[in-house]
Amino acid sequence: MRPSFSLGIEEEYQTVDPETRDLRSHIATEMLAEGKLRLEERVKAEMHQSVIEVGTRVCKNIQEAQEDLFDLRRNMIGLAEKHGLVLVAGATHPFADWRVQEIYPDPRYAQVVEDLQLVARANLIFGLHVHVGIEDREAAIRIMNSLRYFLPHILALSTNSPFWLGMETGYKSYRAKVFENFPRTNLPDSFSSYSEFENYVNLLIKTNSIDNAKKIWWDVRPHPFFDTIEVRICDIPLRAQETVAIAALIQATARKLWDLHSRNQDFRQYSRALLMENKFRAVRYGLDGKMIDFGKQCEVPARDLIAEYLAFVDDTLDELGSRNEIGYIRTMMEQGSGADRQLKVFRDTGSLRAVVDYMASETKAGL
Repeated sequence: MRPSFSLGIEEEYQTVDPETRDLRSHIATEMLAEGKLRLEERVKAEMHQSVIEVGTRVCKNIQEAQEDLFDLRRNMIGLAEKHGLVLVAGATHPFADWRVQEIYPDPRYAQVVEDLQLVARANLIFGLHVHVGIEDREAAIRIMNSLRYFLPHILALSTNSPFWLGMETGYKSYRAKVFENFPRTNLPDSFSSYSEFENYVNLLIKTNSIDNAKKIWWDVRPHPFFDTIEVRICDIPLRAQETVAIAALIQATARKLWDLHSRNQDFRQYSRALLMENKFRAVRYGLDGKMIDFGKQCEVPARDLIAEYLAFVDDTLDELGSRNEIGYIRTMMEQGSGADRQLKVFRDTGSLRAVVDYMASETKAGL
């Protein structure tokens, strides 16, 4: 059965005070209630009250996903302004302090805080999650195994969190370092079958480690309730157009790997230990670093590997209708990721408040 390769995109936004440029939460709760009235299930609360999550509908192609995502961003920017706030797309806030942030009153989040304590409270981060419809669960596991290789490349493109607690961290995705304090994060192992994955989940439930598979927070996972693979490794990018390009690339990768799978071929499998080396390089250096080409057993500039990656998926783009959207990835490589651009503003101005202002203007750009 050929998968649908449908798309769903989730983004997490910051709600910021226009005067102090710090995160604001109490008004954000009212804003969330109004957002739910207007946009229904497409708007959700997150654990910290200053985080607003939106999710597109199930979209049959990238153009539908873009239209829905742009509409959601426009609506949330308007709602934020109506409530005297500014909406910002950044994977960490440059100087907000997680210790003074309020937790959203919900039994599910209360349980996460009870289980994970300070690690949960400190998890003041903002991500991008992309779902691709792959209805055959066995095919989904095989594709997930192979997709893990490309996740560091995808993360490098999305990096957008160079600051934490008012400090320059030296990382392009400090969000990734914060989140790996949670259990069941980072890249997963490979699984030989869907039943092996199910056995893993069932053992964790049976031993009271988790109550359901949503508490598995890997960088990619078979979604427990939808027939999708969910890629969770990305920082939320500044611009909606960057999100669309990354979503299109993830969809094209799944399609290419399914083509190989359907011809009884496979993309070469590498161990998690090796793949984690490339993830660290993406987290630390983003697009400016080098990654390991495991086939050649040498370092290669990240941009060169991403150019090779684009060539690898190229033969899927016309059928998916995403050539134009994926073309923007070349622009992203020229302009630098959100982290690169945030750092440039900070170098030019010496002001983290100026960085927040820049992030707010980029959040609106192109809508």
